[in-house]
This record gives sequence, structure tokens and C-alpha cells, in this order.
Amino acid sequence: MDQIKTKSPSDLGHVTHITDNNSSHSDNFTIEKKFNQSKRFWAIMATLSVTGILSALENTVVTTALPFITQHLDLGDNYVWVTNVFFLAGAAVQPLFGQLANIFGRRWVTMAIVFFFTLGSGICGGATNGAMLIAGRAVQGIGAGGINIIIDIIVSDLVPLRERGNYMAIVLLVYTVGTALGPWVGGEIVAHTTWRWVFWINLPVGGTAMIMIFFFLQVRYNKEMSFLQKIKRIDFGGNLILVGATVSILYSLTYGGTKYSWSSVNVVTPLIIGFIGLGGFMWFESTKWAKEPVVPPRLFANRTSCVIFGITFLNSALLYWVLFFLPVYFQTVLGSSAARAGVQILPSVLIAIPGAIAAVLLLAKFGKYKPLHMIGFAICTIGLGLFTLFSPNTTTAEWIIFQAITAAGSGFVLNTLLPSVQAHFEEKDQAATTAAWSFMRAFGSIWGVAIPAAIFNNRFSQLNSAITNPQARAMFEGGGVAYERAQAELIWSFSSPTREEIVSVYSHSLQRVWQISIVFSGLSFLLVFLEKQVKLRSSLETEFGIEENEKKHGIEVGKM
Repeated sequence: MDQIKTKSPSDLGHVTHITDNNSSHSDNFTIEKKFNQSKRFWAIMATLSVTGILSALENTVVTTALPFITQHLDLGDNYVWVTNVFFLAGAAVQPLFGQLANIFGRRWVTMAIVFFFTLGSGICGGATNGAMLIAGRAVQGIGAGGINIIIDIIVSDLVPLRERGNYMAIVLLVYTVGTALGPWVGGEIVAHTTWRWVFWINLPVGGTAMIMIFFFLQVRYNKEMSFLQKIKRIDFGGNLILVGATVSILYSLTYGGTKYSWSSVNVVTPLIIGFIGLGGFMWFESTKWAKEPVVPPRLFANRTSCVIFGITFLNSALLYWVLFFLPVYFQTVLGSSAARAGVQILPSVLIAIPGAIAAVLLLAKFGKYKPLHMIGFAICTIGLGLFTLFSPNTTTAEWIIFQAITAAGSGFVLNTLLPSVQAHFEEKDQAATTAAWSFMRAFGSIWGVAIPAAIFNNRFSQLNSAITNPQARAMFEGGGVAYERAQAELIWSFSSPTREEIVSVYSHSLQRVWQISIVFSGLSFLLVFLEKQVKLRSSLETEFGIEENEKKHGIEVGKM
């Protein structure tokens, strides 16, 4: 059957088309329809917003309280894994969650994602030692990685590509509120109650999200396959290779330049193994062994998708580049406490998300993503150039304005990259496309800490001889020590002129970090010229739409 048209008397002008999607699973049919909002649609949007709050709070609440938690559980050098295992688990599982959402449907996969996040939060809150905390963070990271992609996938199911930005803006607005409240909530929890509530605060939010998902996220999926048939569709080999390669690379980036030198066999060997693993993963996905690849090779078959995946990596790296090294500047050069530095970096957070909202609204109105990318990276490059002017004499107005410019540029790009890569593939590939894009974003965030850290430590070692006090100079010698000792309390404990010398070395080392960031942002700007502008779809073709539409129109979806 090629096409059936029906019209609902209760919804004049709403036309639904059913067409065979010609995929490898011939019993699936695709629904193409004009976008229509319903009560169920808005209930799902509210559900996604509540789910997004989990990720928003996590990004800022835990960061504020982490130094106190690290000291309380006596983590020592293992403190780095509290953050890194969270990123690692989140990055590694994103392609898998994209595939599971296609096989088992959005509803149950979303339930599992929120369950993992909530369970991990409970484990972290009840942690009695560092190992338990790190294990909880790994479980929590699995959920966070899923949240990062499932919201994009579900919105893509419900809203045509051209109009998608209008509704992502709603989720982003709620995310902004959660992000803005995070530092304050984290500070209040540590000040007035146990640090465990930094994690336990996610339990009622996660519980509410799971209830809303169960009742409201009623969307279609293939119900005819048996559980065993669905299990056979999972790309176990591809996922195993990808997770192994990601773990190997993150291990190198965690200890490179800190515990071991970058030339150490303990760093070089796992890094090489990781990159070989990524190459092996791409090869495996193109072979007959991957019957349903978790990352289909066709996603990299056109120039624009490759460019956008590359730009996504660079933009994510730059985002974390700024978030991790601006606090170093505030503490070592301006003499701010860790708590005050957390407040001083807020312009980078609070300006980026409104910038992202403005960009997605412009994308929905004009349907042009390439100009938005050009403008965003141009502004971001200018802002990073202004960062090179940071010095001990920089005024409050200057560091706020410079941050605002950079954040606005980065935000302009942040949520317009996914729609631009989705535009080049059919709706049946939206989950895989979103998962691959999210993996590149997460992978970029890992390198966004490692690259500037290597630049910073190398430059500091070169300039360390400018510290004339032998004892002070010895304290800052060695790989990674400069970053670990970037604390105002330590630096300001020295008397003049040693203190000014240490501050000067930090200032000039950070200047090199910002200079190299200009190269990364400038490269992103140039890559935008290789993008091909295509028309964003105004119609919606999906196998995963809202179930009530079929009931309303009296259409049975399935094998015919």
C-alpha cells in the first residue's frame, strides 16, 4: 500500500499520510502529518522540561560543593575521577541509548535513563568512601548521557525540523533557571545541611520525572517484534568497541600531564590504543557483522555532516576550555576564593543559554543555520581574543563584558548544530544522528579540559624560572602542579615580590591558553564555509509520534 489519506471531522484541515518507509524493517510505516499541538503534546513538553532540570542542576550544584565533598571523603588524587567518570559514562553510552530508543521505543528507554540518574544520585548521596562516590557518579553519568540525547530525540519526533527551535527554546528556558539556581542551591546545602543533599535533591525531581514519563510519554514504536528479536538488533560489538576506546582515551587524558608526563608510556599507550579502537569501531560499523550499526556509516557520507560533527567537537571543547580555566584566572590572578570564582564565571553560563534560545528562535523563523554558525563563531573568536587581555589589572566590567561576548557567540551555535545535521538525513535516522552528534559533543568536552591543561602546564614550566624565590619556584615545578595549586589562599600566602612573580607567571600562562583557543574557534569559523545550506523540513515523518493521534483518526499503524 503506497498511501492512505483520511480526514478527521473533529480536526478539519488536518491530514495524515501513511507511507512505507522502505527501511530494512518493512513492517514499519511512517506517519507524515502537519504539525498539530494537543494536550498530550504539551504534557510531554512539560515532562521533558522536568527531566532537563536534572541535568541542569547536576552541572552546577555538584561543581560548587565538590571541593568540600572531596575533602570530607578523603579522595586525594582520585578526586579527578569524580568528574571524569561522569563524563566518560555519559559519552560512551549515548550511541547505545539512541539505538535502544529506536528498538524499544522512547518511553521505556527514557524511564530507564531517569532511573539510572536517580539511582546514581542516591548512591552518591549515601557514599561512605571515595570508591562508592565514584561508582555512583558512573551510574549517574549513564543517566546524564541519556538525558542529553533523549530530549532532543523526542522533540525531533514531535515537531517538524523547521519549527523545532521554538519548542527547544522552552526546554532551554527551564534549563536556564535550573543552571542559574544551581550554584546558590549547592552553596546553601553545604552551608546549612549535609553535602549529601547535593545528590539527594535529585531524588524527588527524578521521581516526579519518572511518573510524568509513565503517564504522558505515550508514543508509537514497533510492538510486533518479540523481545528476543529486539535484542538481536542491538549492535553489541560496535558498542563494546566504542566504550573500550573511549575509556582508554579518557584514562590517558586524566593522567597525562599530571600523574604522568605526556611522553610516558602510561599515557601514550592507552591513547594510541583508544584511537586505534575508534578506527576499528568505524571499520566494524561498515562490515556485515554490524547488521544494524549503532552509528550508521551513512551519517558520515556527506561533506556537511562531517563538517558539523567536527564543529560540534570543537565548540564543545571550547565551552569546557572556558569553564575550566576562567576560574583559574579569577583565583590565581585576581585573588578570588573558589566560591567567588564560581560566581564570577556565571556570565559565561547565564549568557550562553539565552543566546542559544535566541538562535533557535531565529532558526525556526528563517530556516537558515549557516549564517547563525558564521555569526556565532565570529563572535566567539572575538571574545576569546579579548580573553588574552586578562591581567591583574582587568576591571570587573571588562571580565563581565568579555565573558558575555564569548558566551553569546558560543550559545548562538550550541543548539543550532543538531538541526543542521538532522536536515541531511531522513526522520528514520534522527535517533542515530542525534546520538552520534551527542557523542561528538561529549567527546569534545573531554578534550576541552585536556588540551588547555597541557598548554597551560607546558607554558608554566617554561616561565617558572621567573620566580626568583627558590622554595616558591620548587613548589610549582612538575607536571600538573601549577593547575592543582591554582588557589588564591596558597598564592596570597607569599609576600611581595614573590607573590607578584607567581601571579605574573599564571597570567602569562593563561594568556597562551586563550591564544590557542582563538585558533580552535577560528578553525571552526572557517569550517562553516564548507557547510551546505539545505531547506529545513516543514512536514513531519516519524514512526514515533503521539499515540493518541492514531486513536483520534481511527488509523491502525502496523503491518498491513
